[in-house]
Amino acid sequence: MGKVVTLYSTLGGSAIAHGLNETEVTHIITSKELLQTKLKSILPQVPLLRHIIIVDGSSTTTEYPNNITVHSMTAVQALGARQANKQQSSPLPYDIAVIMYTSGSTGLPKGVMISHSNIIAGITGMAQRIPNLGETDTYIGYLPLAHVLELSAELVCMSRGCRVGYSSPQTLSDQSTKIKKGSKGDASELQPTLMAAVPEIMDRIYKNVMSKVATMSPVQKGLFSLAYNYKMKQIMRGYSTPLCDRIVFRKVRKLLGGKMRVLLSGGAPLSAATQRFMNICFCCPVGQGYGLTETCGAGTITESGYFNTDKPCPRGEILIGGSNVTMGYYKNQRKTKEDFLVDKNGQRWFCTGDIGEFHSDGCLKIIDRKKDLVKLQAGEYVSLGKVEAALKNLPIVDNICAYANSDQSYVIGFVVPNQKELVRLAEKKGVLGSFESLCNNPVMEKEVLRVLAESPAAADTLEKFEVPAKIRLVSEPWTPETGLVTDAFKLKRKELKSHYQEDIERMYGGK
Repeated sequence: MGKVVTLYSTLGGSAIAHGLNETEVTHIITSKELLQTKLKSILPQVPLLRHIIIVDGSSTTTEYPNNITVHSMTAVQALGARQANKQQSSPLPYDIAVIMYTSGSTGLPKGVMISHSNIIAGITGMAQRIPNLGETDTYIGYLPLAHVLELSAELVCMSRGCRVGYSSPQTLSDQSTKIKKGSKGDASELQPTLMAAVPEIMDRIYKNVMSKVATMSPVQKGLFSLAYNYKMKQIMRGYSTPLCDRIVFRKVRKLLGGKMRVLLSGGAPLSAATQRFMNICFCCPVGQGYGLTETCGAGTITESGYFNTDKPCPRGEILIGGSNVTMGYYKNQRKTKEDFLVDKNGQRWFCTGDIGEFHSDGCLKIIDRKKDLVKLQAGEYVSLGKVEAALKNLPIVDNICAYANSDQSYVIGFVVPNQKELVRLAEKKGVLGSFESLCNNPVMEKEVLRVLAESPAAADTLEKFEVPAKIRLVSEPWTPETGLVTDAFKLKRKELKSHYQEDIERMYGGK
């Protein structure tokens, strides 16, 4: 029985070769560009590979090892049409359907074994959470299908007969980087009703709209603020606001085509401010999906600094059980034993590494990440994720990574500043220069640090010891291509640490 293996195109050559060899891949489906930039150089390291299928045309070069044949997708489709009546054997529930390599924030990617029954359990549960899902819906897909959120979302849509339109982060809206000024983005053309997004995209939309609001006349700004606060109160009371939606929020809704009825966020925590904004301005519910490649669901158990006896809310590491818990990691028993466990009743669980707390109404709130907890010299626990979540929606911050050493008494941070905001701040201080030179200027480092420390976000959410005491401004954005974030834009802490090692030593009084 054949199975599908997914690998992120942004993985390095050695990681791709590792995945292909570990799963003994014989056929690869890819694009012309990826064949040239990623695959060609590693082909000698993948001896079992026999066929490469190109989705966008055919390859003009013949410089491939003798054991490999390159095909166009058109030729493969024609071959499939000729085999249409051939008897196919159906898979069993526990046959592997997909080996999905996690983008992984540490080390080599791990191949998660997903069975056919895991997929059916997952999409059945998801489909039940979207009201009136059916043939009148249109879903816009722009995340890679190697991401479990995107694969699940598309399978849910196909299982209910929805249309699917394919987009990309660079062409999603009218303002996207690869859309010519004055032309329409994919969302405007497709007018989708459903979308699954990672927080990075929602944070970007939030900041774009709020920066436009900041440039409005006092009257317009006042109207927007009045409508926003009024709608927030009405939502909390369980009421709708049709007049506000039509007059004030119609333009914002148009950013994603104007017909969006359900937004799903997943892949990383979404800040409360962004979730509230999307819910109000896009006039549709915003659901936070909590799931992993390994599973999706909820459960809890004890973890350091948090206890299931905590009052008023029990807290601890979240464990997930159910039919959607996958079969483990491919050819990696050690890691499977670490992350999956079977209790005395024979129930299988996945240990998520996330810390949650249960509220009295049964809601589960994700409050931390095991690997994000650092104990400072004086014994205080710092959650790096909490620090980042508190500060990342400030206008000056495009991205932030908090860091702390256990033998030190304070937190430090790396900040990718917003170019417009940094230039505006520099002009106030009489500092001139290019964006890069401003990022390397100690005066600007101190100024941005002051903005972070004095922000309401820091005062309301963080303890004094959690606020970064020193920062480094970084002019290069962190993208999956730089290898410093995953494809879901989660920080790769290990890679960021080694990339900025000299700065860490400087901020901690070393070099």
